[in-house]
Amino acid sequence: MDYGEIVEVYDAISRTTKRLEITAILVEFLKKCPPEIIDKIVYLTMGRLYPEFVPLELGVADKLIMKAIAHATAAPPSRISALYRETGDLGKAVYELLPDGRRQVFLDYFSGTGRKADRITVDYVYATLEKIARAQGPGSQETKIRLLSDLLREAAPREALYIVKTVSGTLRLGVADMTILDALAAAFGGSKDARTAIERAYNVSSDLGAIAKALATGGLGAIAGFRPSPGRPIKPMLAERLPSPEEILEKMGGRCAAEYKYDGERVQIHRLADGSIRLFSRSLEEISSHFPDIVRLASEGIAAEQYVVEGEIVAVNPDSGDLLPFQELMHRRRKHGVEEMMSRYPVSLRLFDAMFIGEDLTGKPYPERRESLRGVVKENHHLRLVEQRVVDDTKELEAFFEDAISNGCEGIIAKSLGKSSVYKAGARGWLWIKYKREYKSEMHDTVDLVAVGAFMGLGRRAGNIGTLLLAAYDEGEDVFRTACKCSTGFTDEDLRNMNKIFEKDIIHHRHARVDSKIVPDIWLVPSKVLEILGAEITLSPIHTCGFGAIREEAGLAVRFPRFTGNWRTDKKPEDATTVEEFIEMYRKQLRRV
Repeated sequence: MDYGEIVEVYDAISRTTKRLEITAILVEFLKKCPPEIIDKIVYLTMGRLYPEFVPLELGVADKLIMKAIAHATAAPPSRISALYRETGDLGKAVYELLPDGRRQVFLDYFSGTGRKADRITVDYVYATLEKIARAQGPGSQETKIRLLSDLLREAAPREALYIVKTVSGTLRLGVADMTILDALAAAFGGSKDARTAIERAYNVSSDLGAIAKALATGGLGAIAGFRPSPGRPIKPMLAERLPSPEEILEKMGGRCAAEYKYDGERVQIHRLADGSIRLFSRSLEEISSHFPDIVRLASEGIAAEQYVVEGEIVAVNPDSGDLLPFQELMHRRRKHGVEEMMSRYPVSLRLFDAMFIGEDLTGKPYPERRESLRGVVKENHHLRLVEQRVVDDTKELEAFFEDAISNGCEGIIAKSLGKSSVYKAGARGWLWIKYKREYKSEMHDTVDLVAVGAFMGLGRRAGNIGTLLLAAYDEGEDVFRTACKCSTGFTDEDLRNMNKIFEKDIIHHRHARVDSKIVPDIWLVPSKVLEILGAEITLSPIHTCGFGAIREEAGLAVRFPRFTGNWRTDKKPEDATTVEEFIEMYRKQLRRV
């Protein structure tokens, strides 16, 4: 397939902000993609080369891209810099600089007058980008520049535009994982009814490319065999929330397993057939290099040949053994000085579930999974199963909750013990229920919201972003709906760095997955999650979160929002507080008044 055919699709997608239109464009395109390269096409459309859990990245900085453009176009660096400043987009810069002759080749080909030999293929573009990503060590920068400049020299201007956008990480088509799943269901499953089976395969493999290839070559039957496999992270199972022990036990049928909810980092631990151990965060980022001590704990303390288990990494006070807050743990998320941070911020591991121990356990009830986990873990001071108590009485549940709080935890997780208590990868449901201290009062609990827009500051904030437009996640529609504007709680350092923090997320139009009545100074790609605390949740005619759910012509908003200082780098935008959670929190708030 010619790369120009992908470019035509990217152009069509870029001309709309409507998710249904984007999906329809993808459906028709996926149907005609060669099955042997459809995985590569899916990755490229998502702006990457591999599934998210593969840590290999292109790693090309803007300065290197500018040098490659200079080599490819013979344009002086000053001209490239001027175009970059003018457009804020290196893709647009290379489009303007490549000779018109190359532009005509592109136009001629799609009008039927061009020659096939004039085109670059998807395979060729992908292979070149892969070489760029794998170039490391001495001389790697020169290699990356040479490979990219050669590719740009062979590309038509419009192709070069999207190649540069891919390399720079600014493709921003508004195509999310859920959009691809919908398109795959329609293209290869006959209708959206096939979405459930396809999404389950995705939740246990986290690999859209592999799913697309299986569907294109073998249909729905080919994905039926997708099972958890060490090395491929599984989408984590999620919990609902309730504000009281009475409601929790009523929802659980009168009996549940209550477990400590630690203020740490959720981690998925994989031991592969070759004996290697890999750690993945809840957003499926590999974090093995950040926590070599956890790798060692797992290697020494989990006695199984192959496994996928789940737990919480918690920071501990080396002098007292007390648990430390999440912010202390984040000192460990760094590329350099890891050994020093290990000694300054030691950690422990608390395990709570097993999805694979020699076999797929996700279809087994939770008590069986817990026993399988207990059977392979050799507990010690730093490695143990989470504290658990099976309860059938509200007073006992409340006492366990208070015990968790006194031991430095956020609260508890109540888990179903019934036969239906399977591990639902990627799903939120009532098999797990969160109960945190703050639910007892109005909105003393925090919410995790996604930045979707920004407003420039005034006074000492002039010239910098001073206020963020924040949104909750609507799971049903796969969009982000606004819930507040936040300008307080940011440190001076936050404010100084705000422009830089969001520079890669800035776009010139509302993102296709954002629902907002408010028009900010700057639109942002939904990317970064912030922890927010407010006085209460109120009805709002200008915010779209839960619009119409409580009152006609009104949404829900956080009153007096304040940033807690916690950038939730461990969460994806889709892990943010949901619209349904907002609605439930508002209703519970009314009952307590």
